[in-house]
Amino acid sequence: MNGERIIRSELPLPAYPQNLARMLNANAHRLGELSVFRQRAKDGDFRATSWRQVQSEIRSIQECLLERGLEKGDRVAIVSRNRIEMLELELAVMCLGARAVPIFPAYTPKQTQTMVSFCRPKMVVVAEDLHLGKIGDVAAFRNVIHFDPVSLKSPNLIPYSNLLNQAHESEILGEELPAETPCLMMYTSGTMGKPKCVQLAHRNILSQQAAGATLWPLTHEDRFLSYLPWHHSFGGIFEKYSALVNGAPIALENGYGKDLETLFANWSEIQPTVFYSVPLIYQALVTRARQSKEIAELIFHPQLRFVFTAAAPLPKTLSDEFESRGITILEGWGLTETSPCCTVTRQGVARQPGVVGWPIPGVELKLTEEKEILVRGPNVMQGYFDNPEETARVLQEDGWFHTGDVGEFAPNGLRLISRKDRIFKLSNAEKVVPAEIENMITHECPYLAWAFVTGSGKEHPVALVFPNRAMFAELPEDTKLPSHCCCPRDAGELSQCLGNCLHKVNRGMDEEYCRMSSVMLVDHELTIDHEELTPSMKLAPNVVGQVFKGHIEHLFDPSGAKSGLFSEPVYIIKLK
Repeated sequence: MNGERIIRSELPLPAYPQNLARMLNANAHRLGELSVFRQRAKDGDFRATSWRQVQSEIRSIQECLLERGLEKGDRVAIVSRNRIEMLELELAVMCLGARAVPIFPAYTPKQTQTMVSFCRPKMVVVAEDLHLGKIGDVAAFRNVIHFDPVSLKSPNLIPYSNLLNQAHESEILGEELPAETPCLMMYTSGTMGKPKCVQLAHRNILSQQAAGATLWPLTHEDRFLSYLPWHHSFGGIFEKYSALVNGAPIALENGYGKDLETLFANWSEIQPTVFYSVPLIYQALVTRARQSKEIAELIFHPQLRFVFTAAAPLPKTLSDEFESRGITILEGWGLTETSPCCTVTRQGVARQPGVVGWPIPGVELKLTEEKEILVRGPNVMQGYFDNPEETARVLQEDGWFHTGDVGEFAPNGLRLISRKDRIFKLSNAEKVVPAEIENMITHECPYLAWAFVTGSGKEHPVALVFPNRAMFAELPEDTKLPSHCCCPRDAGELSQCLGNCLHKVNRGMDEEYCRMSSVMLVDHELTIDHEELTPSMKLAPNVVGQVFKGHIEHLFDPSGAKSGLFSEPVYIIKLK
């Protein structure tokens, strides 16, 4: 296996609490009346919840859950957006030795019912009527807890307020739980197939934070503005517990990253000192900052110490914007199965697109002969729930986890190449790595949000590209764009100048067979709701390939389909 070269951090992994209950109780004693969470109330103001209050309410919830029969190892499915009630209930469940199973609240009823049914929950939790209607037959569950009032009347429905009916000054239960106790089951985002349910233990979560503390310091004086969804590992494990373990208050971004005006209003009020996000939001922030000096000063304020990015490659133009103002950009890589972080870029080292740094303390990496990345460490999952075959396929007996990502070790760290199962062969049997071409396309043209390259069995690859509509709104400063940029104001204008960028991308490829024969600009915004993007804001290639199957077929055989049948404007750029 590639000479069995194993890469690990030179820093040791510090000691960490045995379980979440010990961490929470210690922080409640240490921080007392300081804020742990802030959420907008009905009057529009941010309302803070203290550590002491959260500790008391979690203990009250635990008592009520035990009275209703929750036992160690039971599953509790949770269908809700981020909110304080979800945080407290999830922690109460996990500290009892049971398992919280957060489920994306925007899934369709069919998807929701499939995931709820698969984990066989003892209890189900929903936020409101909308989510209650998605879980199917309410009578099929022993207990259904709801945060907000619901219209349905059923004896097994329990208002969340009933769980808080007694104040507790005692500590949160669960300090005796072994570190290996499973506490969280999280569905993968399903970018390349049927989602799987990852089983994670207390040690998986807490070892991450011990490692992180050696690389970037956080304290109770930091401020988080959080929109990342908690059903996904980046927000639900990495960001959330970065705040909780270090005692930093989390302010809920009540626009959930979807409404930029709300995001900017919250940003102005909270003035976060650290921010965890995906590139799409950083693009929106930078685009807005370019509108005026006052907005730029608001976004890049003096107390903003660093930002963390993951889920997709961050274009260098965006990272340069932060770093030129003295704000550190940290980029990480990992999977839900690795809790999630495996590598992080180093502070003070110039970022390179596609390079995601070195292993965090406690984590080891190596490559197979096919350059698949293998991971071993206290962050690796215990396995997939009720799926021993898939667990055996990816998790070796000696602890090495097969990530499915292909990469190589570069001077500045691990460089990601592609998902192993996205690499395809052309008709001449030459291999094409679509992710490399996609990254080149979006890096070359900041007016593009997404690119999708395909061409298995064909002579040359083709691509679909989708505009970044936010970039059309304002004319950026010339210095913030490539010197040759024409600054288009809509998709039609973009189609007129895009050929120059795409020809440059083609010329930049050493292998002629990798060069695209044609590209279609589709004036369409990919969304999570239509499953074209995963909940973690990654392109879902299987879905995009199926949804735009006719577009792709037209690129390969223009005579076989009529572009006029497409429901949105399309523009074809011939490159060969």
